Amino acid sequence: MMRIPHSLRPGRLLKQDIQHLRQRYVSDWTTFNQLIVASAVYVFFTNLLPGITFASDLYVLTGQQWGTIEVVLSTGLCGVIFALEHLLFMPGLFQCMFLSFVYYVLLIERYTKIPFLPFMAWSLIHAGWMHLLLALINAHDWTMRYVTTFSTEVFSLLNSIIYFHKAVQELQRAHDNLSFAAFLYAIIGAIGTMLVAIFLSTVDKWQPLFHRYVRMGLAEYAAAISIIIFIGMPHVGELASLDRSTLHVSTSFKPSAPDRSHFFVQFWHLPVGWVLAAIIPGFIITVLFFFDHEVSSIICTIDRYGTKKPSGFAWDIVLLGTTTALCGILGIPPANGLLPQAPLHSESLMHTEKEEILISVDGEEKVEHRNVRRVYEQRWSSFLHAGAILVFVSPPFQHVLGLTPTSVLAGLFMFMGEQSLSVNPILYRFFYLLTPPSELPKLPGDVKSYRGVHVYTIVQILVTIVIFIVTLTKAAPAFPVLIIILVPIRLLLMIRLWDRETLRFVDAWACRKGTPEDDKDLLAGEADEKSNPTPRLPGETIKDV
Repeated sequence: MMRIPHSLRPGRLLKQDIQHLRQRYVSDWTTFNQLIVASAVYVFFTNLLPGITFASDLYVLTGQQWGTIEVVLSTGLCGVIFALEHLLFMPGLFQCMFLSFVYYVLLIERYTKIPFLPFMAWSLIHAGWMHLLLALINAHDWTMRYVTTFSTEVFSLLNSIIYFHKAVQELQRAHDNLSFAAFLYAIIGAIGTMLVAIFLSTVDKWQPLFHRYVRMGLAEYAAAISIIIFIGMPHVGELASLDRSTLHVSTSFKPSAPDRSHFFVQFWHLPVGWVLAAIIPGFIITVLFFFDHEVSSIICTIDRYGTKKPSGFAWDIVLLGTTTALCGILGIPPANGLLPQAPLHSESLMHTEKEEILISVDGEEKVEHRNVRRVYEQRWSSFLHAGAILVFVSPPFQHVLGLTPTSVLAGLFMFMGEQSLSVNPILYRFFYLLTPPSELPKLPGDVKSYRGVHVYTIVQILVTIVIFIVTLTKAAPAFPVLIIILVPIRLLLMIRLWDRETLRFVDAWACRKGTPEDDKDLLAGEADEKSNPTPRLPGETIKDV
């Protein structure tokens, strides 16, 4: 009887993830300090405020079916569930993708007269079991295994551009709805929110100014301090006389739709034919959520963050499918992996710690202490921020949120875009394009010149611009497909256009060590070994030789 290879066994990754979860779960709750609290405050603002402005668009698009209360409830509820089961993941609503998906569902509603919420509920229920199926067939292994940093860097840059664009949109709305004087202040408030946050985030470089703990507090709460300053500033002096645009919030804890009294959808009343038809949008949302979640998880756990605990990609997809179906039943929009909030969450948890490294000096082993940068791998920051968002579902706290000027939100978008862009390798390679050749850093010996590096960077930027333009059209739900297409382009086409050493220098596997070129060299070495065997010591492999 033919046996199924271990790597192809259904549920293999899921079983492995559950075993890892049981081993590490208790330790995930034992780390707690002031940086974790500051991180929770930071991601609270960067997740909640953009979600509320997204709710305004959703409220208009869905004809009052979904609004602020639904978005805040979804973000908080899904955040708490994921905080209990995931370390660094940050759920939320990805605007350009989900709005476009909703647009297509509404087109179906318009031409068929079927109710929006029951059809959407079935779409999300179908997406739920499809996520479970992806986890059972080990989809992560045969999809993301072949993704390189070429694609993830493009995706990260795309999200930075989207947030800068969203800031511009908020200021355009201010121009349309406010007096000219108020609009000018909105520009000042937006730029000020961004610059003060950036300025305070660099406070560590002010030494010896202020006490160490003062600098630490200013740096850790930079975004929160800036937001609070510019929320209060319009109420001071002559600025109080200016008209202003603030976030639209709910006034009661009940669904936005006037004809709904509770958060529950009677989805079983939909005709069977439309239940089956909902499989199509369910498949679309599954593809969108799966890829976005996988990339979010990869980017927030890359080598830069020094994570040690094993990831649980299959278990994450099970959770994502569960929360997606739950949101459909409750009649609220589903939350998924969020960029750039996920990597920004990791950035906010970065700290320096000493690590013991065993080295050999003149045949003697010695212990050397080195400072390394890594994140605190824990669940508290995600849990606290999501719990706080759930608290803001209540009307009194909603009123507090309603005091936030949209100009502050525009500034927050710019700050988030800047923070995401500042750690993207594309930015630094773009700076190389502007640097005189004599001032460029020395390349590794096997890389002949910067020409291939520059062309590689230009291609990434142009591809990102094309995909961004697609997100502005009705074809926006297709943009993850475009990013997926980048994978075979990188592995099959770019290897023919760039020399191997240049690609080895600028690119690498996203989920594992090494590069595609390393794998090709290894396969070539094994092929040569078969045709011309080389004597080896017992236990030695072709890689050792």
